[in-house]
Parts: sequence; structure tokens; C-alpha cells
Amino acid sequence: MDLQSNPTVAATPAASQPALVRGIGLTTAINLNVLNMIGVGPFITLPLMVAALGHRAILGWIFGAVLALCDGMVWAELGTRFPEAGGSYLYLNRLYGAQNWGRLLSFLYIWQLTFSAPLSTASGAVGLSQYAAYLWPRLTASLWTRNISLGALHVSVAITLATLVAMLACGVATFLIYTGIQTIGRISRVLSIGVLMAVLWVIVSGLSHMHGAPIHVLASVPKRGMGGFSAGLLIAIYNYGGYYNICFLAGEVKDPRRIIPRAIFWSILLVAALYVFMNISVLNVIPVREFMQPGATATRMSVIAVLMQRLYGPWAGKAMAVLIVWTAFASVFAVLLGYSRVPYAAALDKNYFASFATLHKTKHFPKVSLLVLGAISIFFCLFRLPDLISALIITRIVFQFLLQGIGLVAFRKRLGGQPNPFRMPFYPIPALLAIAGFLFVLFHGKNLSKELQFAGLLLLTGLVIYGLRAITRKEWPFRSI
Repeated sequence: MDLQSNPTVAATPAASQPALVRGIGLTTAINLNVLNMIGVGPFITLPLMVAALGHRAILGWIFGAVLALCDGMVWAELGTRFPEAGGSYLYLNRLYGAQNWGRLLSFLYIWQLTFSAPLSTASGAVGLSQYAAYLWPRLTASLWTRNISLGALHVSVAITLATLVAMLACGVATFLIYTGIQTIGRISRVLSIGVLMAVLWVIVSGLSHMHGAPIHVLASVPKRGMGGFSAGLLIAIYNYGGYYNICFLAGEVKDPRRIIPRAIFWSILLVAALYVFMNISVLNVIPVREFMQPGATATRMSVIAVLMQRLYGPWAGKAMAVLIVWTAFASVFAVLLGYSRVPYAAALDKNYFASFATLHKTKHFPKVSLLVLGAISIFFCLFRLPDLISALIITRIVFQFLLQGIGLVAFRKRLGGQPNPFRMPFYPIPALLAIAGFLFVLFHGKNLSKELQFAGLLLLTGLVIYGLRAITRKEWPFRSI
């Protein structure tokens, strides 16, 4: 899922700097993608998928995998065409022109990342607090509730003790990174393997207690319309996020032409299989109707712990909850650590605020970038998990996924028949399907007005800030002024 991604952006290196070592092979590339895709996402979002699609939640994972495969072909072609470190920042810059529109769009990408990265971090912290509440139910006690209006944007804020736990998790992660404690980064990779083992434990346990054929999860489905399907697809996009992680590390891949496409496709197929079987396992122990009951809040918030408790007793539920809390914190730490380098690198490239290039005097890390992202992450913990996920995905669709798909199609049209190391099969159908899928989520989603307003606000403010910077610095499109 997106929470585990590591979107490193490299500033343009000087000619005297050494080149990155190309040492990542296919197995390592697949492992990096899979471990970045499977974070705490499936543990905290499965109830959201069930709420959107009911018994047919399994179809959300399947269609989400199809969309990921189509978009994965876009990433595969971009990763092989531009096999350098940088990912989306580099792609938007190259696809649309480094000296004109590409400079604007790559700036807007970093601008939205300054807010979408904290959304990702906060979603992991809120997920952590939900499983902490399973261990200490008193954390669900309400402290303060308020409806806030920011112009046309209306949001509801409900603060509980669990909210404070989520904010504390982001604060502690920021503090640990600031003090230079890096060992948690290694621990998080070990814990990622532990999460993979936990997923397999859930699958084996659920299937071993199956009553009847698994096909019953597709039966007796209430009609939820296109809005429900769009909501399920949005949750799937969140959970599959990370299949493109290897593209951010393209400068260190041995044979990008061969390895990047294979790593993307195999990681999607492996993770899709895990999600489908996990969905079947959970719904064979905890019926869909129980998710829908008004008093089932505890089940929805910590479904995997409840599952293990029912199968093996209270000890198993608590053990699983502790594992998820610990892993969620390691994920929050790792994501905040990785994302804090992105605005820093763009600032070094002179395409973002110069203050973000400020390093700590003794520990040599981007302190301004870290503190800004950490503070915004703490603030975003005030909001509900579904709102955080929706805002994150809608923002990424607007500023990243759609721009890359459209940019690739236009770029190939300009190039004509020039060869590329990887050419997507049946071009341009996969790219067009990916674009259509993302547009479907945008315009058919239920109750996404707040998220669309948030993305629109980021776009408007980003354009204004870029314009003011371009005027004062006499950059495109104001070079002649």
C-alpha cells in the first residue's frame, strides 16, 4: 500500500558526482515492491472495502489489481524510458518539457506531496491507534467534537484518546528521525516481513475454518450502485500503492528494460492473490452482516485482531494487535523518513522553496522538510481514516497518475515510431483504461466533494505560488519580464 512507498527524488547530480551503482536484480526488485505494497493497509481498510461492496468486496480487490496492472504498464514504460532516480518528479519534468510545462507540473507534484505525504503518514498513525484501542478500549472515549468550515470546505473533527495516540505516534517518529536514530528503518524492513507472515497466518487460519465453498462471498449482494464500486476501487488503489516503488530506484536497477516491468507485474499479481485470499478468510469467520451492524465499531476498527481472538482466543487477538501497532509505527517512521527527502531534493534542484534544502548542522538531514511534514502529519491525525485515505488517493490521481498517463500518450505521439526499451502490449489500451479507471473514481465516488475541494485548493494555491516564484525569479513563463 501507499503507506510503505519510498518515493526518493534525486536532484540533478553534478557531473563530478559518482553515479549510482546498478545492483538491484529481479528478485530484490519484486521483494522491494511487495514489502512496500503490504503495510498496515489491508489490516485497517478491509472493513472499508466491505462497507463499500458488501459480500462482493473480493471484486474490489480484483478490479483494483486490473487497474494497477494497466497503470503499471504506464510506470513500466516510463521507468525503462527514463531509468534514473526520481520517479514522478522526473517523469513529469521530461514528459511535459523541463523548461516549460514540465517545470510547473513537477513543482505542483512536490507541492501536493508536501500535503499528501502527511496524509499517508497520518493514515498509518490512525490505523495504529485503532488497534491500540483494541488493547485499551478506553482510548475510544470522546474528548471533543466539532464541525469546521473553511470556506466551501466542511469537515467534521472528533477527538478521542486514540486521536492523541495517533498524534503522539507521528510526533515520536519525527523526534526519532530528528535525533538521528536510524535503526528503526532497518527494524521496519524486518517487521514488513513479519506483516507478510501475519497476512499468511490470517489466510491459513481463515481458510482452515471455512464452512462451505468460498464462492458464497459473491452471493446475496445488495445493489450499491456505481458509487459503491468506485469507493471500493479507491480503497484498492490505496492498498496496491507501491507497485511502482522500483521506478523511484531505477538508477540502481541492473537491467531496467527487463527488471522494472517484471517487478511491477509480478508484485501486483502476488499481492492481489494475498488480498483476495485474505478477504475470503476474514469473511468466512466474520460475516458481512456483522460489519454492517451499528454496534460493530470495535469489529470494524480492529477486524484482524477480532478474527484471531475468535479463532484462537484472547491471547491471539492481543498478539496480533501488538504486531500491527508495532509495524504501523515502523511504517510511519519509514514513510516520514523517506518523504522528508523529496521536497529537499526538489529544493536542491531549485524547483521548490530554498528553505527545504536546509540541512541539520551536525546530523546532515533535511530538518525543515522533516519538521514541516511531521507537523502536518500530526494535524491530519485529527481526521477520520476514510477521509484521510480518500483525500490521499484523490490528490495523487489529480497530480500524479492522470498526468503521467496522459503525458505518456502525448509524449509517444510526439516521438512517433522511436523505439523504447519497453513498449506496453496493446498500446494505448492499457494507458487509456488506467486513465478511465482513475476518472471513474474521481467522478463516480460517493461523498468525495471534500476531497475534490482539497485537491482543487492545492492546485489553486500551487499555481499562485509557482506564478509568484516564476515572476520574481524570471522563470517560465515569465522569462521575458
